[in-house]
Amino acid sequence: MINLIIEDREGHRAPVEIPEGINLSLMEVLKASEYEILATCGGMALCATCHVQVVEGPEQYFTPTDNELDMLDTLPNAGPDSRLACQIHLSEEMDGMVFRLL
Repeated sequence: MINLIIEDREGHRAPVEIPEGINLSLMEVLKASEYEILATCGGMALCATCHVQVVEGPEQYFTPTDNELDMLDTLPNAGPDSRLACQIHLSEEMDGMVFRLL
């Protein structure tokens, strides 16, 4: 199992368990776990409505892609640890990571 911690907009943290080897993005997991995340574009990195902050985890997951950077640049509250959940694909290396919904 991949164990993540998700911090909601009120600051409450809750664990989310995902089976290993599943081919989903963090956005899809958040929606399936009933977190309030719009994901208006359906995971195409075109809307930035799945904006999250990487709080803890391996450094490679802190670096957004060029497509993400284009969208994150449109957000007033984006920081160096901002990512689009639709562009973070789950892997075993993510076990123990912490994400904050923005």
